[in-house]
Amino acid sequence: MGKNRTVEVLSTEVKVKTTAQDDFICLTDIAKSKNPKRPDDLIRNWLRNRNTLELLGIWEQLHNPNFNPVEFDGIRRQAGLNSFTLTPKQWIALTGAIGLSSKAGRYGGTYAHKDIAFEFASWVSVEFKLYLIKEFQRLKLDEQKQLGWDIKRSLTKINYRIHTDAIKENLIPPELTKQQMDFVYASEADLLNMALFAKTAKQWRDENPDEKGNIRDYANVSQLVCLANLETLNAHLIQQGIEQPERLGLLNQTAITQMRLLLADPGVRKLETGGENG
Repeated sequence: MGKNRTVEVLSTEVKVKTTAQDDFICLTDIAKSKNPKRPDDLIRNWLRNRNTLELLGIWEQLHNPNFNPVEFDGIRRQAGLNSFTLTPKQWIALTGAIGLSSKAGRYGGTYAHKDIAFEFASWVSVEFKLYLIKEFQRLKLDEQKQLGWDIKRSLTKINYRIHTDAIKENLIPPELTKQQMDFVYASEADLLNMALFAKTAKQWRDENPDEKGNIRDYANVSQLVCLANLETLNAHLIQQGIEQPERLGLLNQTAITQMRLLLADPGVRKLETGGENG
């Protein structure tokens, strides 16, 4: 169904699935906070409620062009009768609903769009609903921070391609062997490392023998942004025919200036610290 996440609400783990459409929260997990042995009974009792059906029907009419209003009217007329029962699977099959999903098995359960899930949580416990909303918001904030980090990493990779193309076109004669070309690439990569981190990749590995990856894998957001800019600048300087020692000085001064500006930005500081208030 999508990417899985888990939030802890009042000592209860609640699964969240993110799909291409939106976020869906596990009603089964919410119900376990009140009835851990028979959570499905709680969900079925909730579905028998006329107000619940009105909520589900209106939500589907707003978001689902294939919703079956005729079947919905038939179900709604039966709500409130002692003999009336309804399961999530029956609701989905009869009306073509998309706001609920239900799957049997060990890793299954009933999920609902977050709009609906919050209403179910309120029906179970107002306190639980408020804490669920708080933890869900925290989850989405963490995802936004990670997205920002991934964008910075992608930008660095794109600029790395621009950088290596500039090296290939301007610094590597066709007669060089692959080993010789690799040396030039590594030399230019270390030029950027020196300009930004004041050390080569080998120096970093020697200082951190127990760490996995390389020096750039441990860069913070500000350093990744700066590195992406340095790669673009170095590609431009290479095309101008500027020799490596002079480029190192120019790149180092650019790195110092950009890092000062980045670290002075409150939004960047917030990403660096992982805090909400900077």
